[in-house]
Amino acid sequence: MQKTFIGPRLRRLRAERGETQAQMARALGVSASYVNLLENNQRSVSVPVLLRLMEVCGVDWREIAEDDSTTHLADLRAAMADPVFADARPDLAELRAALVHAPGLAAAFLKLHRAWLATTDQLMSLAAGQEADGPAIAAPPEAGVHDFFRRNRNHFPELEEAADAFWPAPVPPDEVYSALKARLRSAGISVRLVPVAEMPQTLRRHDERAGEVLLSEALDHPNRVFQLVHVCALLERRALLDRLLERSGITGETGRARCRVELANYVAAAVLMPYDAFLAEARASQYDFDHLATRFGVSFEQACHRATTLQREGAQGVPFFFLRIDRAGNVTKRFNATEFHLAEYGGACPRLELHMAFRLPGRIVPQFVEMPDASQYFVFSRTVDRPSFGRQAQDHRMAVGMGCAIRHAPEIGYAAAFRVTGAEVTEIGINCRVCPRANCDQRAHQAVLLARPIDERRRGATRFES
Repeated sequence: MQKTFIGPRLRRLRAERGETQAQMARALGVSASYVNLLENNQRSVSVPVLLRLMEVCGVDWREIAEDDSTTHLADLRAAMADPVFADARPDLAELRAALVHAPGLAAAFLKLHRAWLATTDQLMSLAAGQEADGPAIAAPPEAGVHDFFRRNRNHFPELEEAADAFWPAPVPPDEVYSALKARLRSAGISVRLVPVAEMPQTLRRHDERAGEVLLSEALDHPNRVFQLVHVCALLERRALLDRLLERSGITGETGRARCRVELANYVAAAVLMPYDAFLAEARASQYDFDHLATRFGVSFEQACHRATTLQREGAQGVPFFFLRIDRAGNVTKRFNATEFHLAEYGGACPRLELHMAFRLPGRIVPQFVEMPDASQYFVFSRTVDRPSFGRQAQDHRMAVGMGCAIRHAPEIGYAAAFRVTGAEVTEIGINCRVCPRANCDQRAHQAVLLARPIDERRRGATRFES
C-alpha cells in the first residue's frame, strides 16, 4: 500500500486552528512527538489518524491526503528547463526536497513562472503588432482548467462513480440515443434535430424556456449521443460539479464555466466508455483507438481523450498526454496524465510529427521524441474530422496526438513495428519561444533569454543563428 505523507498540509491546518503540536496531539489521541514526525514527513499517516483528523478538524480527507507531488515534480522540472535557469539549475533531489519540505513555496514559484511566461508571450505579441487580451499577468481560463485536471492526474473518482450509476439498468449500445431522449423527456425536455441553416455555427443549444435541446444536423451520431449525455450530466449532477469547482480554486466566471463544461464532458465520456470495460478492451487491443471507437460507439478523438483518464489507483492504464492542434499549429485542446510538458502559449514544436498527420489524413503517424531534459516519449498522431456546416467549412480537420513515456511503448500496438530499445528519437521542445535547442533548423522565434551574438560573416540554419 502506498504511504501517504501529509507534513506541510498538517502543519498548515494546525496553524490555521491556532494550536500547538501538543494541543493537536491531544485532539487526535496521539503523542506530540508523533505529530512532529508527521509534520516533518518522517512518518506516513495511518488510516485511523486520518479519520480522526477528518472528525476533529472537519476537513475532507482529500484536502489532507491527496498526493500531487508527482505532477508538481514534473511541472518543476519543466519550469527549470527554462533557459533562464541554465546557470543555476537545481538537481532532481533538490526539487523533491522542495516539494516535501516547502510545497507552498514550490506552488508559488510555479504560479510566478506561469505568470512570467504569460506576460512574456503577450509582450511578444504586442511587439509583433498584435493585441494581447487582458492584463499582462492574467493567465487564460484554459490554463486554470488544465492545471486543475493535471493536479488530479486527469482522473476524478467522484465522476467515475456518477457515470457508473448513470443507467439504472444496462442499455444496449444501439438503444442509447433513444434512451437518452426518453430520459430527458421524462424531465420535461424534448430533443429536436434541426437543420444547419436554422442554427448556424452552433452544434447544440439547450433552450430552457422552451424545454428543448436542439442538436445540429452537422453532428454525426456518436457526437449527438455524446451531447445528450453531456446535457444530462449538467442537469442531473449539478451539485457534484459545483463541489468539484469549489475544489478547483478557479475564481473567474469564464474559467469556472469552461471547467464545468470539461467536467460534464468527463462524465459523458465515462458513461459511454465505462472504466473497467474500456480499460480491458484497451489492453486487449493494445490501445487500438479505431477499434475502441467502433467498440464503444464514439469518435476516435473521444476514445483518445478517455484513455488519458484511466488513472484509478490499482487499475491504471498507460498514462497518456493528449494534444490537439489546428492546421496553423495552434494548440486547441490538451490533457495530460504524464510528465510531458505540453505547449500552453503559441504552437506546438514543429519537429513533432503531429503536424505531418495533415499530409496523411486518417493514418497513424508514429514517432519517438526526446525533450530537452532527455526524457523520451512515444507519440502517435492522426487527423480527426470536425463537423461541417457547409461547403465553406469543408476539410476543417484537426490533428490529435497521443503520447506516453517510452517505457510504455511495448504496450502500444502502433509501436509494434519499431525497436523500442535504442530507437531513433527526434529532439523536440515545448515550443520555440522557450526551447533551449539553439541549433534547431525549424526555429520560428528567438527563444527567451537565449540571445546569441550575431556574426555578420555567417548564416546559420535559421535567421536566429549566425
